[in-house]
This record gives sequence, C-alpha cells and structure tokens, in this order.
Amino acid sequence: MLAACGADKESMQRVEGGDAARGRRLLVQFQCGACHSIPGVEAARGTAGPPLDKFGRQSYVAGRLPNVPEPLVRWIVDPPAVKPGTLMPNLGVTPDDARDMAAYLYTLR
Repeated sequence: MLAACGADKESMQRVEGGDAARGRRLLVQFQCGACHSIPGVEAARGTAGPPLDKFGRQSYVAGRLPNVPEPLVRWIVDPPAVKPGTLMPNLGVTPDDARDMAAYLYTLR
C-alpha cells in the first residue's frame, strides 16, 4: 500500500524553475481566489471559475490543453490568447510568476 502512495507523488508534474511556496503567495497577490476556490490560498473561495482543489489530477486545462507545465504556464500568462472567448482575464502574470503558480497548482491532488 505504501508503494502506491509513493507512485502518486512521483506522478505529480514538476515545473522546472517553479517554486510552489512562492506560487501560493502569487495566487493570493493576483486574487485568483476571487473566481476560484483554491486549497491553502487565503480567502480563495470564488465560485465563478472551477474549483482547483484537485488540479494536479486533471487531464486538461481549460477543457482543451494537456495539463502539463508548458501549456499551463502559457494559459496563466495570457488565457484569452490561448482560448479566445474565455472569461479568464489576462492579469499581467509574467512567465516566471506563472511557473511558480503552476508549481503550486500541481501540488493540489
């Protein structure tokens, strides 16, 4: 049974150069919780966007992108450029900040 627990941790996406602790703080700074509920993020109880509690287990981002680091970072940086018509706004997140945010999101399992 313990082997199965270790396998789950190994399957977690790794974001090269990403800092999950900083990413959690950035999710607060950019007020992502206004639209999403996000475990571990202060006051993140929004319901306009999908809950992100099991984000690390999802197969797709925005219903169309494979849930792997590169597309996720692009999505966080400029959602309308990736999926025209999305309600998720461009918040001015830099690629470095997006890597950190992605690193945190992948901890949510």
